[in-house]
Amino acid sequence: MEENLNFPIPNLVAHLPFSQRSLPMESEERPWGSWTLLYEAEGIKVKLIEVNPGHRLSLQYHHHRSEYWTCIAGRASAQVGDDMVEMDPRSSVEIPLGMLHRLANHGNEPVAIVEVQRGHILREDDIVRLEDDYHRIASRP
Repeated sequence: MEENLNFPIPNLVAHLPFSQRSLPMESEERPWGSWTLLYEAEGIKVKLIEVNPGHRLSLQYHHHRSEYWTCIAGRASAQVGDDMVEMDPRSSVEIPLGMLHRLANHGNEPVAIVEVQRGHILREDDIVRLEDDYHRIASRP
C-alpha cells in the first residue's frame, strides 16, 4: 500500500470553528489512499480525502447524506450520475442525496479533496457500493 499523502493544508484547520483538542484526530487508510476527519457537528462532517495516483473510489451512493467536493490539490475525474467532471484546485462538485458518484485519480500526482457531508446520518456504513476495484462488500443501512 502506498504511503499517506499528508498534504499540508495551511491555515485550513485553524479557520474551522473548533479547538483541535476538542476533536480527536480520526484518519483511516483505504486501498485508494486515505481520509482524515477535519470537523464534525450535528448534520455536517468535513473530511480531507487523499487519492493516490492511478486509484479511484468505488462507484457508490448514500441513503442519508449529500456531499460537496472541492479539489485542493492535483487533478481528478468525478462521476456524478451520468456526468463526468474534470476537477483541479479551482473546482467543486455537488453530489445530491442518492446520486451515484465516484472520484478517480488518473494522473501521476496525488489528489486532495475536501468533502463536506450533510445529512441526518453521517456514518461510514451509509455507503452503497455498486462497483469497487478492491472487492469491498457494499454497506446497506
